[in-house]
Amino acid sequence: MSSGLSRRTVLGAVGALAVLWLVAGLAFPDSWAGALLSIAASPSTHTAMLRLAVPIALAAIGGIFAEKSGVINIGIEGLLIVSAFSSIIVTFWLGSGGSTLALSHHWWGFAVGVLASTLFALIFAVVCIDFKADQIIAGLAVWLIALGLAPFASRIVFDSPNTAGVGRFQNVTVPILSEIPLLGYLLFDTPPQVYIMLGAAAAGWYLLNRTAFGRWVVASGENPKALDTAGVDVRRVRYAAVLLSGIFAGLGGAGFALGQLGTFAGGGETAIGGRGFIAIATYLFANYHPIGALGGSFLFAGLEAMQIQLQNLGYAVPTELIRTIPYATVIVVLVFVGKTQLPEAAGEPYDGDEE
Repeated sequence: MSSGLSRRTVLGAVGALAVLWLVAGLAFPDSWAGALLSIAASPSTHTAMLRLAVPIALAAIGGIFAEKSGVINIGIEGLLIVSAFSSIIVTFWLGSGGSTLALSHHWWGFAVGVLASTLFALIFAVVCIDFKADQIIAGLAVWLIALGLAPFASRIVFDSPNTAGVGRFQNVTVPILSEIPLLGYLLFDTPPQVYIMLGAAAAGWYLLNRTAFGRWVVASGENPKALDTAGVDVRRVRYAAVLLSGIFAGLGGAGFALGQLGTFAGGGETAIGGRGFIAIATYLFANYHPIGALGGSFLFAGLEAMQIQLQNLGYAVPTELIRTIPYATVIVVLVFVGKTQLPEAAGEPYDGDEE
């Protein structure tokens, strides 16, 4: 069976299931299908989806740059953790209700969160690019260090793995436009991290597809020797790409902590709850396309938002079951569509001195 036929078959099956769900939901409003349809159409689900998509989308876009350059950064979960924790604790230290140099302390915390994530990404880059360490092991180390460090630091400051609450970003409301049905409350009455996510997705797409740097990143992951022969420093390109992954992940982690949570929970998987790993599944699902990764994050965040709403209605849907969906989706894409392909040199260190 050709890949085109497989793709049409899968899309047709998904479309048929969606139509069946719609018909069943309208015909039997008291059924599971009806409850799901009501939740899917709810404005509260839509707004929750946008906010929950922030860490997934931004971390995924960052992961695209790193992996397209040839460096597999599976430590994105750790970058989200360290940025989320740093943003909360700095905001707490400065005072959540005040401002410095005419800038709210929430924004200072946000900036420090991005900086902390970028510094961790820099350490990861040094280990992988200069010292040629195994990228998978180094990424796991970043995650495990962040997983232990954030709760440990929280216990020192708050005597608990969970930090104090510092409040959240306020919605940015655009008069008149916020009254537009659907788009109004989604795009013109929403917290600032949503605008950051949308702007970052557009910027990431443009940088990767419309600039010389983007072409260098792709060449660094596909054929670093050819890029080196053309006179471009592969090491610098990979450093820049990994640092970009830290910046994007920092935007996602700090935005999620200060825009959605207002606190940081350090128990278990921490407040990030595996969203960094979902981000990896998301950009694989999107075949390394920033806008596709944004759309994939909406899908997975929408499922999480619906799960939360179902629990509020008394339907006990395990969160763990919902979180298997991104990974199952990637497997379906690989098996039936077969379009996602790793860059040729992904995971391989490059030494320009070697012949």
